[in-house]
Amino acid sequence: MEGIGNEKQIADFILTNVIRLYDVPEHGLLSETYPINPDHKVNYLAEGSTQKQKQEVSFLWPYSGVISGTVALYAFTKEKKYLDLMEKRLLPGLEKYFDTSRHPGGYQSYPIFAGHSDRFYDDNVWLALDFCTFYANTQNKKYLDKALEIYDFVYSGWDGNLGGGVYWCEQKKTSKNTCSNAPSAVLSARLYQLTGDEKFLSRAVETYLWTKNNLLDRSDFVYWDNVALDGKIDKRKYTYNSGQMIEAGVLLYQITGDRTYLTDAQKTASGTYQYFTTVESTAEGRIVFYPDTPWFNAILFRGLKALYIVDGNKKYIQSMLENAHFAWSNTADEHNLLGKDWRKKSTQPYKWLLDNACMIELFAGLGDITKIK
Repeated sequence: MEGIGNEKQIADFILTNVIRLYDVPEHGLLSETYPINPDHKVNYLAEGSTQKQKQEVSFLWPYSGVISGTVALYAFTKEKKYLDLMEKRLLPGLEKYFDTSRHPGGYQSYPIFAGHSDRFYDDNVWLALDFCTFYANTQNKKYLDKALEIYDFVYSGWDGNLGGGVYWCEQKKTSKNTCSNAPSAVLSARLYQLTGDEKFLSRAVETYLWTKNNLLDRSDFVYWDNVALDGKIDKRKYTYNSGQMIEAGVLLYQITGDRTYLTDAQKTASGTYQYFTTVESTAEGRIVFYPDTPWFNAILFRGLKALYIVDGNKKYIQSMLENAHFAWSNTADEHNLLGKDWRKKSTQPYKWLLDNACMIELFAGLGDITKIK
């Protein structure tokens, strides 16, 4: 089950393996790592956030990665088993993170059985995008309604500070991040396509332009991470931030016909490739690798795939295809789990759920592109 052309089978295998290994049956949820690390501490919460000391299940972000992968497989194959997995297992589990005691309702970072935890706008927008895709492939209006409900929560995080923009974390409104705004532009554009409501197109354009004007490094067309309320820019760069602005640009070009958006997307795709990739010698020859951030790269792929469908340039997705297959064929451990680095076998004793969940979506998305050569 290796090699180009087997993407669907690989994605299906990874999904089945993840559900089996990470299962926490007493909660109907999944664990953060496999095996479970009794001393695990997450490092991706907002500054000052306190982690639950006894972490019984995963945080929302990794769990949502499994949902994204399952939605991508269903969108690709329309096989009922993925629909059943979503409706009977994953979505009931997801609702254990949904907090209705604070308004508007939204998903919090850890299940509500443990009390309140922070609610991140980006955590929520990734789920809203999945619900858009799920609705588009099922035509079940309850999934569109859920996307709209999350949209309301996400844009409750928009205010006039810095001239607009969505914050990162509801409880710690200290910065406005590309990761909360770029996918919000994508979400608004997707909702416009699904509903025809002009308010979503206006919001998509507004969010896109705010992000471009505040967080684009015009020297290379790659996006910075965030801007603090005092105007100081955090100039770290991650693949997913640029990937979502690529996808937003493509969607807005498709909706409006304005080639400025397409040109933006092409410039950022080129800049991202130049900025992030390295050429490595492997047993299979020299390969261009994206960095050791698997989920970030999978989100970048969303934008690269959208761009490829419009302009036919295979360069960027070809590299992602080679990366994914090299990682699967050469770096999986004895449990068929991957680590953070696609270039070599991982020495991590505990494999993170999200590093593996994202590969489900990536392989499903690669399989969906049938004409890569």
